[in-house]
Formats: sequence, structure tokens, C-alpha cells
Amino acid sequence: MKTSSTARLLAFAAIMGLTPSCQSFLDKEPLGAVTQAVLFNDPTNATQAVNGIYDVASWDQGPKFGVGDYVGQTYEWMFGDVMTDDAEKGSTPSDFTALTELKTWTMTPANSPVNTLWVHSFTGIARANTVINNIDAGTIDPALKSRLKGEALFLRAYFYFNLVKSFGGVPLFEQSVLPTNTANVKRSTIAETYAFLEKDLKAAATLLPEKSGYSSANVGRATKGAANGYLARAIMYQLGTDNGNNHTWQEVYDLTSTVISSNEYSLLANYAAIHQEIGENSSESLFEIQFATSNEGYGPIMTGTTNNVFQNNRKTFGYGFNNPTQNLVNEFEANDPRLPITIIKDGDVVLGVLNRIDLSENATGYLNRKVAILPPAVNQSGLQNIRKLRYADILLMKAEAAAQTNRSGEAVALVNQVRQRARAATQPPGTTVGSTAYAAANTPAGTLPNLATGLSGQALLNAIWHERRVEFAEESLRFWDLVRTGRYFSVLPANVAARARTRSITTGVVNPMPLLPIPLQDAQTWGVTQNPGY
Repeated sequence: MKTSSTARLLAFAAIMGLTPSCQSFLDKEPLGAVTQAVLFNDPTNATQAVNGIYDVASWDQGPKFGVGDYVGQTYEWMFGDVMTDDAEKGSTPSDFTALTELKTWTMTPANSPVNTLWVHSFTGIARANTVINNIDAGTIDPALKSRLKGEALFLRAYFYFNLVKSFGGVPLFEQSVLPTNTANVKRSTIAETYAFLEKDLKAAATLLPEKSGYSSANVGRATKGAANGYLARAIMYQLGTDNGNNHTWQEVYDLTSTVISSNEYSLLANYAAIHQEIGENSSESLFEIQFATSNEGYGPIMTGTTNNVFQNNRKTFGYGFNNPTQNLVNEFEANDPRLPITIIKDGDVVLGVLNRIDLSENATGYLNRKVAILPPAVNQSGLQNIRKLRYADILLMKAEAAAQTNRSGEAVALVNQVRQRARAATQPPGTTVGSTAYAAANTPAGTLPNLATGLSGQALLNAIWHERRVEFAEESLRFWDLVRTGRYFSVLPANVAARARTRSITTGVVNPMPLLPIPLQDAQTWGVTQNPGY
């Protein structure tokens, strides 16, 4: 019997030598072949095994290990931004039509970004299982063993969270999977999948150190704060979609309170610096994907990313995708300094370089400034880290939980922290040709006034949702926020909304859940039930 590509991938990834990964702690040289029996008896090898899981989280595209065929690019903005009212596909109309399929909800189970998301997620899960299943028997220092297991548990949960919010319930693997097991693979429910990853995150939170517990050489590793932050995010998403695990907003409130009271995080003083090199792994960062520049080519061997080149201006060195919409631009309040930090328009100077936007290769007249970088040595070696969870999100998650639990005054104060930081921002770096300096924004008095202390009810929730949209614009959160709050279909053109509804779970959920298709070969070979409408 022909086994599925993902089943073979899982089996191979579970037994292969794990590759080194990206930046700082992720750039050690391979130490040679070792077996799982002795892998965790050596601290360097054990650490490399965990680095191999982080490595998968950084993959943009590349060959399927152990399979030989190639999988195309996938980035979270393809789903989180392009599939919403915040962005159009961009580039030329004929370029990367798989994104047009996502944008218009005409994708099939053969869609390239969807397939790569699926493949890479299960590769990461396989690598995590190699660590989780074997590290307890190792003879390395108990403290290091505990931390590494916590990192593996966090990362397994990270991959499962990406899967469940995109595909719904998926097969759950606690052990390595061999091709002979494919007939026994079963699709779990959404609630079961969430319960599985929640268990991992809770265990990780007990094993991982706080951010300050890491040395400078280990900056960027998973922390207790990251585990609690992702658990809050996962629960918040369930509260608005499939809440089969009977969660409450009080849980989100408590988890975000734990992160805040740890005193490990704070808002970076200048919003304009968050996505710059100086803002990497800053006080605001709970989790980000690490990258470094090199001359390596495409595929999982590379230490850099093409995330930037795909979104940068075609007139400089990029491909011009993920164009912010006028609708998003209009969402910003007058003089909000975050608008020029987020958006490039024709004639803007970006990192000292004049940018001209050609509407024959741009859908809206705008580009995403948060990913703007100077040209790397080669296009696939962008070195900018991708921010996945910021402290501002913790504050706004707690604000929403407070609003939902009759703590309106506290919710208002939390939102105002975010607004106060925003109005103090400088201009983005490099607004003068040949310079990369941060010029003063000279923001007028009265800009971004504090929310009124008496704001409550739906008006308060609307204000929080507005703040989330502008604070995290072009950071791939919009799709998930719209779905969990029941607003997604209302922001789509009528024909697109109708197609999205046919591909949604509509019964037994708080709000309909539009889902991506299960890749065809895996659906057929594993016998996994396909999602609605495909």
C-alpha cells in the first residue's frame, strides 16, 4: 500500500539526525550521527535535538525530509492578513495564484501554502516527540533535562495550535509514527486537539524558566511566559469558536495576570523599534522565530527567511505581496504614529531608500513597513525575526477578559497603556534618504486620547478590537480575531463570504469556524475526514 507523504515524513523525522537551527543557540555545527539511545546522554547532543524542533518553526519552504519532493512557501500572513480585510494578495495578478485561492476561498486540497503548513507542522511534531519520548531516560543534568523537555512540549503545542485553528481537529501523536501505523490514524475532534495542546502548554509552564533565567547565549528559547501566553491565546480562541472544553474568560484573565505579575516583560518604549533589529528579543517579546543571515540557498538548510522578500517592494528587491488595504489605513485614528510605522505609500523613504509603488504590480498602493529591511546578501537570507507573541497582546487579551468579566475600569486602563505607548512613538527609522535614524514624530497634542473611564459593554469591546487591529496590523492576527469574535463573514465580499460559509463548521460552535482543506493524499491514505466544502 502506498503510504501518505506526511506519514513517511513523520517516520523519517522521528529517526533522522536533527539539523541545527537558526540564531545564537541555533547555530552549532552538526556533531555527527548519534542514535536515540545515546542522544540524551550528552548535553550538547540533547540541546541540538531540541534546536532541531525550533528549526522547523523557522521553515518557509523546502523539501520534505525523507520524501524528496518540494513544498512551496507558507507564511502566517498568507492566512492571518491576506484572507481578511487588512490586505490584498499584491504583486502582479498572475503571480502566486495560490494566494488568490486563499483570498477568495477557492482553494482546493492541493493548495501549496496549505499543504506546506500541514507538512511542516507535523514535521515539527515528530521532532518534538523524539525529544519528549526519549529525554527522560537520558543521563544529562536533571535541570537541563527538565528545561529541554519543557521546550519540546511548548513547541509541540505551538505546532498543534497552528494546525487546529487552521484545519480543525487533527490526528494526535504522542509517539513517533511509522508507515505501518497509518491505518490506525484517527482524526481527533477540535476540543480533543485543544485539550492535548493545553496539557503540553501547562506542563511546559512548570518546566520552563522565566525569560530572565536564560543566559544571553540562549535568548529566544521558549519560556514560562510564552507557555502561559500561548495558553491564554488558545483558550481565548476557543471561547469564540469551539468551546467544547468549557473554558471561561476568567482563565484568560488569570493566565495573562500571571504573565504580567512575573515582571519579566514590558512595552518597548518606542513602537517604531519593535520590528527593527534593536527590538529583537526585547522586553516586549514573549516568543519570536529566530533568523540569521547567510548565503545558503532555499530549503530547510537556510538560516534566514524569505518572509521579508515576499513582502518588500518589487522596485527595490522584493516580490510585493501582502498589500495593506485602504480599509486598514482608514482604521487608524488621526495622527496615530503607528500608521506610518505600519504602512509604506508611494514616495515614502524607508530605511533611507526612496520607495516608488507601481500599481501594475501592487493591488492597493501600500506595502507593509514592519517587514521592511535592506537587501540581504541573497533573497532567502532575510535576518529579521518574526514576532509571534508580544506583551502588548498580553495586555489586550487581559483587557478583553476584564471586559468580559465585569471589570470595565481595569480593561480601560490596560488599553490605555497600549495607546500611551503608541502616541509616544517616533517616526519609523530612515525617513530621510541615506539615513536610518529615528526622527521625532511631533505628534499633535490630543492624539490617541485615553479611553473614557466609564466605557463598558459592547462599546468597550469594540474599542479593544479596534486597538488590536491597529496595534497588530500586518502581524497575522486579524483573521483569527475576526473568526473568534464572529465578525469574519461580514468583512468579506458577499460571494467570498458565501464560499467561506460552505467551508465552515457551523453547528456546535459559538461562531462559525472556516477551515482550510486537509491535503488530499493524507485525507485519502489516513482516512481522515475532509473538512466541509472540499
